[in-house]
Amino acid sequence: MPLNIIRDDITKLRVDAIVNAANTNLRVGGGVCGAIFGAAGPDTLQDACNRYAPIQTGEAVLTRGYALPAKYIIHTAGPVYRDGRHNEDALLRACYTNALQLAKRYRCRSIAFPLLSSGSYGYPKEEALFVATNAIRDWLSSDDMDISLVVYTSPMNYKPEKTLKRE
Repeated sequence: MPLNIIRDDITKLRVDAIVNAANTNLRVGGGVCGAIFGAAGPDTLQDACNRYAPIQTGEAVLTRGYALPAKYIIHTAGPVYRDGRHNEDALLRACYTNALQLAKRYRCRSIAFPLLSSGSYGYPKEEALFVATNAIRDWLSSDDMDISLVVYTSPMNYKPEKTLKRE
């Protein structure tokens, strides 16, 4: 199945799982995390997250979707971008891979990701997209799932041929 890059509100998507750009304490935050908590039911979701907290950067955990149209929320804590020389790429890749493996374990057929770590965690968007698309493409080479990468703001000017190129 394909990887789709779409502009939409991740909290409104009818998919089996959406991915939350979480912090390691699994507490409500800003941006996509705040939107997911708000739409799912903040108190209920926080109670569920408290059972798993804290998590490590790159780790993923799953809760129900509660008031969301998605059945599940997969919470993963991306790396804070420092300078690209502190294992950020490997940690970000682990977020995508671990979330996909968890979705597979719960028999999800569709999943939607935000562009992890590219907001307040400062990961350069083009680099974050490169890591995301490569991690997802590699995963799709041996597994099957409908995967969407969701951007909420205006579309970014990416060149897919550059983004998907293997180093």
